[in-house]
Amino acid sequence: MHDCETTVDMADRSVANDEPRWHASLAVIAALILYVTLPPKVTFGPLWLFPLLVLALLVPLSVFAPMRRHETAGQRFWSIILIAIVNLFNVASLALLVNWLVNKPPHMAAASGQHLLVGGIQIWLTNILVFAMWYWELDAGGPEQRAHADSACAFPGPDFFFPQMTTELRTIEPTWKPLFGDYLFLAFSTATALSAADTLPLTRLAKMLMLAQAFVSLVTIAIIISRAINILS
Repeated sequence: MHDCETTVDMADRSVANDEPRWHASLAVIAALILYVTLPPKVTFGPLWLFPLLVLALLVPLSVFAPMRRHETAGQRFWSIILIAIVNLFNVASLALLVNWLVNKPPHMAAASGQHLLVGGIQIWLTNILVFAMWYWELDAGGPEQRAHADSACAFPGPDFFFPQMTTELRTIEPTWKPLFGDYLFLAFSTATALSAADTLPLTRLAKMLMLAQAFVSLVTIAIIISRAINILS
């Protein structure tokens, strides 16, 4: 494996691209929709609380910091808090769903089994979205730091190694950098394979994030969704 930095010709270097927020904002909105449509038994607190907290942060950030290249420390802080809120409510929903399963009578009604199955799928999907946001927000110091790099090879301390970061893939542009969609694919792969696929974690932070996501995914799939299928069968 060669140092891919050498593939970036000086004549091809251009002004670093801004890293847009709207990709992640769509993921937040999708997580919001998934949460408010969960069965009432697995929502944490009043139903309006989660949308209120999320929109109170998402709207100002989208208006005042739509691009991540020149964001302030405060904007970065609230971006992380926003992801943490989505993560917290999703974990709380998972805990409530497990509690619902454990405390339900042995002969659960088919309707309850359907709610359990749908709720488990929604929590699993939200798990993908929220960890895609974590990966995107934390890799190589965050979107602001990555936006100033000429390519992924110039990231300051990358947390993930993408296959495009090697000169073996010569069809890839030498100035390639991962965007939110790449982190979404990473999160989906981790949730389904419960391990690294094509993108490798390089730091302990990355490994712990992937471990946490895989654990939530395992609990959701192995305990809740499989149990719901048994109830419906």
